[in-house]
Amino acid sequence: MKNKPLIYQFKVTLTSVSPPVWRTIQVPADYSFWDLHVAIQDAMGWLDYHLHLFVFELPRKKRLNIGIPDDEYDEPPTSAGWEISIGDFYRTPGDLAVYEYDFGDGWTHELILEGIFLRDDAVRYPKCIAGERACPPEDCGGVTGYEQLLVILDDPSNEEYEDMKHWLTGHAKNYWPYKPDDFKPRKVKFDDPHVRWRNAFSNDDVH
Repeated sequence: MKNKPLIYQFKVTLTSVSPPVWRTIQVPADYSFWDLHVAIQDAMGWLDYHLHLFVFELPRKKRLNIGIPDDEYDEPPTSAGWEISIGDFYRTPGDLAVYEYDFGDGWTHELILEGIFLRDDAVRYPKCIAGERACPPEDCGGVTGYEQLLVILDDPSNEEYEDMKHWLTGHAKNYWPYKPDDFKPRKVKFDDPHVRWRNAFSNDDVH
């Protein structure tokens, strides 16, 4: 797939959350998994504050981890996402992996390849073409914390309402007013994954 004018279309769905939070994104076929990670973060609305992992279930009950290596603790080992092309493991529509983010809050996403298309020279990629519902606020406590947050915000008389409003307003990203059903694909802005890599690792040698 490398060096061909192709585009991969993925559907990213946050699991264990109802109603579902999902995005459909299109990315160049020559993207690395690091590049895809950045696109997922930007499309979903995460802030890229925490570790991430792509997980592929392989034959014979083997598991492949792709993300940020940690030789001391990883078992099985994690391969560096910036060194692996998405085309090495996503080859056919329907191919599936799990994308994990923030191991403390434990967010998991289903990441499925929906199609492979010719690049449209009039379009700037990556691109978010569809999606529903706002991303949960960063560090809200995972699925359980997110569900509690929605209950509190739905009732201004709740004794925790003002505290939650204060927390959302004072967050590194001001989430207030938080509207869980609000998402517009055209408002998604994508960062340059090479710049994000340099900022993350303070190293100009980007692969």
